[in-house]
Order: sequence, then C-alpha cells, then structure tokens
Amino acid sequence: MSSMSKLPTNLNLPVDRNHFVADAIAGLTFAVVNVPQAMGNAVLATVNPVAGLYTLMIATPVGALFTGSVFMNVSTTGALSVAAGDALVNYSGDQKTAALITLALLIGVFQLAAGLLRLGSLIRFVSQSVMTGFITGIALLIILGAIPDVTGYTSPFNSEVLKLADTMLNFSRYEPVTFILGLLTIALIVGLGYTPARKFSMVLSLVVVTLVGVGITAVLGESLFVTVGDITTIPRSLPRPALPDLLMIPALVMPALAISIIGLVQGAGVSQSYPNPDGKFPDVSRDFTGQGIANMATSFFTGIPGGGSMSGTAVTVNAGARSRWANILAGFFVILIVLLFAGVVKLIPMSALAGLLIVVGFQNLQPQQIMMVWQTGRVAQTAMVLTLIATLALPLQYAIVIGVAISIMMHVFRSSNQVRLVEFVPVEGGFPIEQPAPLMLANHEVTLLYAYGSLFFAAAATFEKSLPNADDAKEAVVILILRGQPEVGSTFIGVLRRYATTLQANGGHLMLTGVNPRLRYQLERTGTLAFIGEENVFMEQAQMGVAMNEALASAHTWLETVRPQEPDEP
Repeated sequence: MSSMSKLPTNLNLPVDRNHFVADAIAGLTFAVVNVPQAMGNAVLATVNPVAGLYTLMIATPVGALFTGSVFMNVSTTGALSVAAGDALVNYSGDQKTAALITLALLIGVFQLAAGLLRLGSLIRFVSQSVMTGFITGIALLIILGAIPDVTGYTSPFNSEVLKLADTMLNFSRYEPVTFILGLLTIALIVGLGYTPARKFSMVLSLVVVTLVGVGITAVLGESLFVTVGDITTIPRSLPRPALPDLLMIPALVMPALAISIIGLVQGAGVSQSYPNPDGKFPDVSRDFTGQGIANMATSFFTGIPGGGSMSGTAVTVNAGARSRWANILAGFFVILIVLLFAGVVKLIPMSALAGLLIVVGFQNLQPQQIMMVWQTGRVAQTAMVLTLIATLALPLQYAIVIGVAISIMMHVFRSSNQVRLVEFVPVEGGFPIEQPAPLMLANHEVTLLYAYGSLFFAAAATFEKSLPNADDAKEAVVILILRGQPEVGSTFIGVLRRYATTLQANGGHLMLTGVNPRLRYQLERTGTLAFIGEENVFMEQAQMGVAMNEALASAHTWLETVRPQEPDEP
C-alpha cells in the first residue's frame, strides 16, 4: 500500500445545515480574535506580520481536513513562533523568506512522517515537568522579546536577563509615545478581559490604540512611533505560491526537527483535551499527519509554522463549533479580513503588537501547573528547572532536545527505582502472603520471589541488589515469578545467570515460573535456558498460580532428595 493511500482525509466532508450557522459564527469569532495574535506571532518569528495571517488562511482549514481531531485548531502558537524566529534570526531579506518556506516545509515533512509511522505513542516519553519548564521558558522569552518594541529602547546586551535589567535602568531613554501606546494596549486587553467583550479584547484594543495613534500623528503632524506599515509591505491580495530553497535544507534540518517535536507535543495536548463529538478521543498519530500536511501546505504560501493551538481550539469550541467546518470557515474569514482591511493593518503601532505579545506571554504562564510539578518531588522539580534554564539560555532547537533527553533519563531513573522485590509465602488452601524479600536465603528452603516494575536496563541492577544473599545458603531453591514480563533485556539475563551460578555453587537451584513463549525464546537464544535447566523453567498458564504451584511442587520434591537425613533417636 502506498503512503498516499494511508493518508486519512475528510475531503468529502458533508455540510450539516443544522450546524453550519454555528460553525460559521465560531469560525468568524476565531478569525477576528486571532488575526492580531497571528500577526504578533509572526513578529516573534522575525518575519512579515502578514505571514501569520497566511498560516491562518492555509494551515487552519487544511489541518481541519486531515487531523483526527474534529475540533483541533491548527494555527500559529507562541512556542512555535519563538522557535522559528530562533532558527531564522541569521537570515534577512529574500533569504529569510526562502528560509521560512524551507523550514515550514521540513517541519511538515517530519510531522507527516511521524503520523504515517504511528509515532503518537512516543509522546508519553516527554514528561509534564519538562513541558512545563519549556512552556514557561517560552512564555518568558515572549515577554522579554516584546519589551524593546514596547519601550522603543533596544539594549546592547545579549543576555535576556541583562537586557531586562539594562532596559529598566534606562527608563529615560524610552520613546514616550511608543511606550504609552504599548502600555495602553496592555491595559485595554486586561481591562476588557473582565467585561462581556473579553473574547474580542485583543482586536478591540488594537483598534482603539491604532485610532489613538492616528490621532496623535494627525495632531503633531508627524509620526513618533513605528507602525506595521513602516517595517513591511501589507499586500492587498492572497499570497502567491513559492518554492523552498533546497540548498538551505542542511542548515535547517535540525531546527525543523526540534520545532516539529514542539508542535507535536502541543498538538497532542490539544487532541487529548477535546474529545470528538462521538465522545472518543482522536488518534494522536492522525493528528500528527494533519499538522504535517497543514505545515507543508502553508510553507508554499510563506506562512509561519503552525500547530495544534490550545487557545485557538478553545475559542472555536466556546464559540459554538459543531464540526470541522468551523476551522475551514475560519480560514475563509481571515482571507476576507485581509482583503478588506489591509489598509488598516499597516497603521497598527508595533508597540501595540508588542503589548499584545506581553499579555499573551503572561497568559501562557501556568502557575498552577508549575506548583503541581514543584510539589510532585525533586525529580520533577529538577527536570522542570533544567528545561527552563536550557530554554532561556540556549537556542530552542537544543533546548527541546535537552528536554526530551531529560524526559527519557527521568523515565529510566524512575523505572530503575520503582522495582520492588517481595516474597510470596504459600498458604495451604488460600492465597499467598506477601512480605518483604529476605536479606539472606536459608539452607534447604524454598523462597518464592516476585518483582514489581520493569526489569530493563538500570532496573535490572536495582533488582539484583534486592535479591537475598545466596553466598552461604546450602541447597537453597529460589523460584522467581516472571508472569507479566513479556521480555527482558540482556542486562537482566546477566543477573539471572550470576544468581543461578551462586545458587548452583552451593548446591541450590534457580527456578523461573510464569515464563511466556517470547521470554523463553530469549532464554533459549542466549543459552540461559540450558544453563538454568529446562526442567527449572515453567511456562505461563492461563489460570493464575498453576505454573507457580508446579514450580513449588518440583522444588519441594528435589529438596526431599537432597535434604540431610536426621539421625535416628537412640
């Protein structure tokens, strides 16, 4: 079967007349609310603010056609935009446009491949503590990155902390009108957030501040602040298709991979927060596919990379979305807004967009989530703090790789420390009694052991340390229950061989029970089955306890043959 035949689509999406009006209202609401935010995100990506609108025009409806989630809104996000800006910062002019196209295309290819390869399950290896540290770092970067445009003062320092300190100390060098417009934007967004118009607080604030800016310019006869039109040309037409620069692929492939991971993790959070109308949660891998195709499509129209947006999805759902048509129509309404109001967009003060971004940055901070991670324990605290520091101090493509590495190390560390070895003491006519495993084995006795947890890698070493000391135990039998362990690694097999060697040196035996066929095959291929003895390995049975009882009976029978005979009394 070809790859294309595997692509799940909704190209024959029916129109439900009962839901169409609700979907249209939801789509229009999203378009109005997110147009300013998309422009702000494009600023974060260090490209033309209109590039954010192109993403809404293309990625949002295309994503709706291919994702498994009915309601997932594929659009611009702060995290993806900051990461993209980090990758594009060294390009300028036409080179930056070509790099943007190539970057978005590569991101889409990676995400599409992840979807087709069914890699959705791998998301579980990115821990919540790592994502919390990363999102917190992104939020702080958004806030810090917007401060120069709000104040009109650009610090000469490279460190974000030093930039902030320098900016605070140079208050006298702020551009007054720029600073006032930025503060006014922040105040309006926050204030309107407490009114019934809170859904439209951003767009209303930009309209008011733009009008104030136009009024100031008219009164003074000159512009004392930078507008969107001063830094870029606002087209009055739809974007034209463009091709990537294949020569840029080597330089952009690693940033694209890192950014694709960011998008996929964010998207997985969205899809698992909003079930489909049938009550079932969508297939994460199919959502990967949809986001990949959306980014590939938007790349050819110079849009910035997009992904599953929690805020965008919340806006459409809360506005009454009933089907995929809400996101499809959202793209159509964005096109109308751009065609009708291009002349207004160029009048927006850059400090107003920066003020909007500062509010977005604070909204992305999750104090409750941070506190939950902090109260979880030292491992979670360490992972969150290390990821936060990496996000603030390193290029984001490295920060996300470090975050994933920290998640994997956390998984290995926790797995290795969650192994608990217990002894089962058989009870005649009843269930065994569970108690801590003994520190030492007794002579001529059967010890029945069971391990809770994974037995792979470092966990095998933890398991070995928990085993009862067998150095001085004469003719002791240890029965290890392996039911529920589908397979083990070479490290654990080495542990089995060493423990069996110690037991055999003192005339004892190691028996394995509850062994499934796959595990037996591993033991056979490694020579461990012959080393332990086939007669000492008992296969897993459908009925619980059958294999264990067979092993116990065999062990006691063997002990009877070797148990020293007590002398007859005179």
